[in-house]
Amino acid sequence: MAMVDSIDGLQRTSLEAGWEFCSTAADAVATPAAFGPAAWRPAVVPGTVATALRAAGLADAATLAGLAARDHWYRLAFVAEGPHRLRFEGLATLAEVWCNGELLLCSHSMFRAQEAAFLGRGDNLLQIRFRAAAPVLAALRQGRPRPRWRPVLAQEPGLRWLRATQLGHMPGWEPAIPVVGPYRPVLLLRETGPLRVAAVQLRPSLDADGRTGRLSLRLRLAPGCEPGAALLRCAGAAAPLQALGDGLWGAALRLPEVPVWWPATHGGQPRHAAAVETAAGAIRFAPTGFRRIEREAREDGRFRLRVNGEALFCRGACWAPPDPAGLPGDAAALRPTLLAARAAGMNMLRVGGTMAYEAPAFHALCDELGLLVWQELMFANFDYPAADPAFLAEAVAEAEELLERLEASPSLAVLCGGSEVQQQAAMLGAPRTAWAPGRLFDDALAGVAARLAPGVPWLPGSPSGGDPPFRVDTGVAHYYGVGAYMRPLEDARRCGLGFAAEALAFANVPDAGSPALAGWPPVHHPGWKAGVPRDPGASWDFEDVRDHYLARLHGLDPGLLRRSDPERYLRLSRAVTAQVMEACFTEWRRVGSDCGGALVWLLRDVQPGAGWGVLDHAGEPKAAWHALRRSFRPLQLLLTDEGCNGLDLHLLNEHATAFAGRVALRALRADGRVLAAGEAPVVLPPRGALRMPAQALLEHFVDLNAAYRFGPVRHACVVAALRDAAGREVADAWSFPAGLPVAPMPLGLEARLEGSAAAGWSLLLGTQRPAVMVHVEAPHWRAAENWFHLAPGPPRAVALLPRGDPSLPVQGEVHALNGEAPAGFRQAAD
Repeated sequence: MAMVDSIDGLQRTSLEAGWEFCSTAADAVATPAAFGPAAWRPAVVPGTVATALRAAGLADAATLAGLAARDHWYRLAFVAEGPHRLRFEGLATLAEVWCNGELLLCSHSMFRAQEAAFLGRGDNLLQIRFRAAAPVLAALRQGRPRPRWRPVLAQEPGLRWLRATQLGHMPGWEPAIPVVGPYRPVLLLRETGPLRVAAVQLRPSLDADGRTGRLSLRLRLAPGCEPGAALLRCAGAAAPLQALGDGLWGAALRLPEVPVWWPATHGGQPRHAAAVETAAGAIRFAPTGFRRIEREAREDGRFRLRVNGEALFCRGACWAPPDPAGLPGDAAALRPTLLAARAAGMNMLRVGGTMAYEAPAFHALCDELGLLVWQELMFANFDYPAADPAFLAEAVAEAEELLERLEASPSLAVLCGGSEVQQQAAMLGAPRTAWAPGRLFDDALAGVAARLAPGVPWLPGSPSGGDPPFRVDTGVAHYYGVGAYMRPLEDARRCGLGFAAEALAFANVPDAGSPALAGWPPVHHPGWKAGVPRDPGASWDFEDVRDHYLARLHGLDPGLLRRSDPERYLRLSRAVTAQVMEACFTEWRRVGSDCGGALVWLLRDVQPGAGWGVLDHAGEPKAAWHALRRSFRPLQLLLTDEGCNGLDLHLLNEHATAFAGRVALRALRADGRVLAAGEAPVVLPPRGALRMPAQALLEHFVDLNAAYRFGPVRHACVVAALRDAAGREVADAWSFPAGLPVAPMPLGLEARLEGSAAAGWSLLLGTQRPAVMVHVEAPHWRAAENWFHLAPGPPRAVALLPRGDPSLPVQGEVHALNGEAPAGFRQAAD
């Protein structure tokens, strides 16, 4: 059913307070009547056994890892009299629901809602048994057709038969904590009026003219329920419902000049309330938006999206739940992470097939914030048994339920069958015939997408479209040439990347002072290493990948540096992944690139430590997040090294209005003196771009990128700036002809604290010489902008944000990678 806010005459009560749980040996208690004395403890619902154990202080690693081997019972005493329905939005995973001793339903999928009617008798007892998954998974491996390949990542083969998340089953990627319990709301439903809705579909669309919205409705009422004179209303327009036969009603609205929904990088997110008004009551929907999303038709098979007719460079990250063991679905838990994604200039998030379907609040927030959603169905890695009729029917029903819920969500941008299924087949040696998407993805699930989400591009899998399926210049790729495969930075251009649904995975180190550092001695303490991701069976981890680029780009021995100066090692480690990501996105966004987008793996860490996330486990930005924020600016300036052609400037304007300003260039010596400088006016059309040689801004030749090498290089860096008509800098870009300078030297770095507790605090930062990767380290505060280069000139203001209590002292240090000493700052005593 579409995202319905409320239905008159349907009383919805979320059953949250008063739950208890207990655990037993597998199959020790088969029915509620068989219960003897048990240690019942308070439970959190919606939630999982893991969240309940944490709340009770019992969440040791061994207990959490063993959850799949035991049964877990939940119970709730509640009051209800007369006919009601119980609705379970998500039960993970093998569940039996009993009410007043009667078995109401059995659930075999955590990805589908379940509903059952019951007759309340005043005081009622609801009990749910979550059966131990381990013996079931073991049984699923027996007596069934052998798979054509066995993936390395998800190491429980029975999962290919069971509709459950792979979270908790991917060693090296995330904690080994199986998801068990009522992780989505449990609702008590009571019909108090004559309006009884069986099904409803609401589908917005935007005509090719980019101005005319359309809203279509299909409504099925319960037998005997007639809507009478009924209207569909939205955005000030109304249309009558028409009988379509067999209890089905429909309406269609045409909305000329409707305000159009855009991703955050390209425009606003106007949303419109919609409702069906009948004599028996009203059905109110979650706000929807009007937009048109298309895949470009290309003969070369490359993937690029168009939104409302405009070509879009998609950039963002792959989503991971803030708590993969608890899967929180409330807006309060999700909003901070999604706000951080938008603040970084992201316009797309990918919900991958190894995760779980997100709650309605996630999609509502993405609608509100302008974050496109690449939605995969929860299939990944395995050779799924599509020939089994029961499995196929369950997969189709799962996809139908999801798309009926999401079809009115304007942020839904891509539908994809799953993650790395075809890639695993090819990489693990299965014959070429196994590489094809097959019956599950090309037929059954593609059919559901075409029927329920015809306006959303469909892909059978990610990666897909190339030969082999993981080829990076065709279709959709997972790009780790720069990254896990340790290719040089030049590979970001050389590979001809078309679109990366995931890319650039590194063990990104949290910033100093973040609670995500967890207090372990860094780098090789077992606790630290537990937070560093690795691929199962590999002889390396993603910290080794990071160290490779530290050595390659800076000529340093990471092992020696780690032993001799661990703090400097950590600062360089933070900086190097930021440097690599910014370099790659410069190549992919430059004028002349045919890349349609790239999504970083991952948005947020799933556990404390140096994980893949550009946000750490506490939700704080890492150095890589700040680099992406610069890389993702809609109004952007880039510098690229074009060899003997020198440096090129690339100016991008994704806004709907023209930009008029000036572009300036300076070549700076190491001592801060200007070797050469120039500037020129520039006008960028709406959604336009411009490429020009940097040399065109100078009156005499300067070997800006040290391509000709006529003697020693006289400048340390080239700094370009894009300023608006008022002279404000809106974007900058840097180039270092001899590489990023990290050897310590005196810089004349200064930091002055300004503001107050009431008005907020900021730092004014200045330097006498070019300072690279300037960053603030403070125990109770963090910088809103961090890990940037700073040139001599007017001081730069950087806001400080509290990590927690804003009354704690404002003090710390400002560091630069090439600085001999930091600049301190301290709040004056009262």
